[in-house]
Amino acid sequence: MTSAALEQEIPAAGGGRAPWTTRLWHSGVLFVVPFLLVFAIFLVWPIISGFVMGFTDASLNGRPASFVGFGNYVEAFGDPEVWRTLWHTVLFTLITTLPMVVIPLGAALLTNLGFPGQWLYRMSFFAPFLLPVTVVTIFWGWMYHADFGLLNAAMEAIGLDRVPWLQDERYAMLSVAVTTVWWTLGFNYLLYLAALQDIPQHLYEAAAIDGAGAWRSMWSITLPMLGRITGLIAVLQLIASLKVFDQIYLLTRGGPNGSTRPVLLYVYDVGFSGFRLGYAAAISYLVFAVIVILSLGQLKLFSRGSD
Repeated sequence: MTSAALEQEIPAAGGGRAPWTTRLWHSGVLFVVPFLLVFAIFLVWPIISGFVMGFTDASLNGRPASFVGFGNYVEAFGDPEVWRTLWHTVLFTLITTLPMVVIPLGAALLTNLGFPGQWLYRMSFFAPFLLPVTVVTIFWGWMYHADFGLLNAAMEAIGLDRVPWLQDERYAMLSVAVTTVWWTLGFNYLLYLAALQDIPQHLYEAAAIDGAGAWRSMWSITLPMLGRITGLIAVLQLIASLKVFDQIYLLTRGGPNGSTRPVLLYVYDVGFSGFRLGYAAAISYLVFAVIVILSLGQLKLFSRGSD
């Protein structure tokens, strides 16, 4: 029923037109007002104020902020630490993106085979995703401990030397990446599992009639039908990896020697340790622009491949 019809069915007390508040209520506008208020206060306004702050020399020391134009952005482009930490972020993204697509896909294919105890597969793959980051980093911090960690104990048991997983620049970023993949692959696993169960079974039946085996059906039916969800997962993983902060901050604090310091941790250090809120805001919006450009490019690439 349209809003005009509702207005005709709800006469005013004096027989005239219903009040505008009544019309708004019955048209559904007032139902979304609370969400719009929360959305505007906690998302839209911080985005706008942060963008404006990037053009000032705002600081945590309490002094009045003054307009500096593009000075913060010019300084950011010439700041070697921005480029260094941005490379660390890109490196982390390169290390984690492919495993976060391939491993969940393999786990979903394994679950979809119909082996007994599928609930156990689902719980095993998805349960780590439900853990908060603090629990994950404490658990893996003990696993990586150089003196009495489980990984080094296992290596000693097979005759290998201990490895300072989080204290050596050669292994620190890889260790954080392994932790991240273990922790977050459950979400991608569920997306793949839902997509697999949505593939029409008559395609497999027709392929079986034509003599196609399991491998041929997977390469000719399953993987092509998962093209769009793979593109979505790749874009989501790219965005999540470029925003990495929590697990690195809790596991390594960006060390050793800054070898795992991502750009968002540098933004945090500049803003809350160096008190330069304006400069930190400028860097964060440069990172935001990089994320948008890369995400749109990757989405365009996958969209073209699935057409």
